[in-house]
Amino acid sequence: MLSKEYIENIVRNALTEEFFIVDITLSKSNEIEVVIDGDHGVSIQQCVDLSRSIEQALNRDEDDFELSVSSAGLGKAFRVYRQYIKNIGKEVEVAVSENKPVKGILKSVDEQGFEIEVTTLEKLEEKKKKVAVTRTQRVEFASKPTVKNIISFK
Repeated sequence: MLSKEYIENIVRNALTEEFFIVDITLSKSNEIEVVIDGDHGVSIQQCVDLSRSIEQALNRDEDDFELSVSSAGLGKAFRVYRQYIKNIGKEVEVAVSENKPVKGILKSVDEQGFEIEVTTLEKLEEKKKKVAVTRTQRVEFASKPTVKNIISFK
């Protein structure tokens, strides 16, 4: 019988230090989904190689299973701490609860949360035109934020 822990051990042993597990799911019908990420991204070939390593470690005669290996993907919400670290200095979108999402640069991260640098246009009393104002905002993980990379084609 397959278990999530058993599959996780196989994946951890197959990955190099550059890569990390984002999620592993195992359904009752033995549908295995492995999502990984890497400090410098993940190629299709790296997903294929990991899939082959997992297949070799499992026994199809004992367990019938379906396997899917993929990368975390652009535009998907961050799920693990290491994704935050990997994206320091990059533009992200942060949504907390029902509040309007905020876009900014991920500046730092620690065990409790992270800081983003947000630039907004504001009308200052002494100026007639709106001026770009940059502020740092702290977001705690306890607030359960949804954080995604912003895809830019500039």
